[in-house]
Amino acid sequence: MRVAILDDYQHVALASAKWPDAEITVFTEHISRTEAFVRALAPFDVIVAMRERTPFSDERLSLLPNLKLLVTTGMANASIDMAAARERGITVCGTGGSKSATAELTWGLILAVARHIPEEDQRMKSAGGAGGAAVANGWQRTIGTGLGGKRLGIVGLGFQGRQVAKIGRAFGMKLLAWSQNLDPAKAEKAHARPVTKSELFSQADVVTVHYKLSERSIGLVGAAELGMMKPTAYLINTSRGPIVDEAALVAALRSGAIAGAGLDVYDTEPLPLSHPLRRLPNVVLTPHLGYVTDDTYEVFYGEAAEDIAAFAKGEPIRVLN
Repeated sequence: MRVAILDDYQHVALASAKWPDAEITVFTEHISRTEAFVRALAPFDVIVAMRERTPFSDERLSLLPNLKLLVTTGMANASIDMAAARERGITVCGTGGSKSATAELTWGLILAVARHIPEEDQRMKSAGGAGGAAVANGWQRTIGTGLGGKRLGIVGLGFQGRQVAKIGRAFGMKLLAWSQNLDPAKAEKAHARPVTKSELFSQADVVTVHYKLSERSIGLVGAAELGMMKPTAYLINTSRGPIVDEAALVAALRSGAIAGAGLDVYDTEPLPLSHPLRRLPNVVLTPHLGYVTDDTYEVFYGEAAEDIAAFAKGEPIRVLN
């Protein structure tokens, strides 16, 4: 059995699990072009995909004649055509994951943008030159935004949204919530006030996105929503890049229509070096780290190895299609 493990950027897959007896090849660089994708992966019986980084469309699956098992980390993957895989006799299995890692990173980004942490860190490390003693030492150049008593607008109050809400309460923030099918009772249970979409974007001091990617959610936060936000407000996205209109966000950040943003996800990943987001001073960027923790990798790769072993015995587990 030949197994391919994709997108192991940190070179940790093999050490994170007890893999079954198989010929395992680890790919540490992302394969984006279909021609290279097929050339690299056509020989494999099993592919382990990391989250939604790699699309497995009907066309691509048709070009992988040897593929019998596709394992995705997590129990959902919008980049896999599940019906096409089933029709082609390809079993798709999933894994568990972290329950808190993404919410934790969300708050890291909120604090980073609100208190200008990356900017002040860099200034202190590169201090020196003309100016007064404090300026030369890179000391206290920004004024942060306090969070206590401010409004946290949560777009999508599913599991991750509720985790973020709990921490927001601990900071003493007032919680607002909106989604297309929000249950007011669930919002109230999370101590969040259910509001309309326009109310959330116009009233919140921090807007954080926690929505599943689907055709309905693409562009959910666009120019209109960004235009409703306060010029002192921040946008945080640790969900999926296409949920926020990237061009509209760049325009809002450039014009000062909003104070800043904290982003972990993008339309194209890895984010191209030439992308304008990389050059904006009022945005904090992380490279899709929401789930990237040692604990999460142990679950992802450990259960992927279990999926492969079970499939080899003819008793597949955690089947998604």
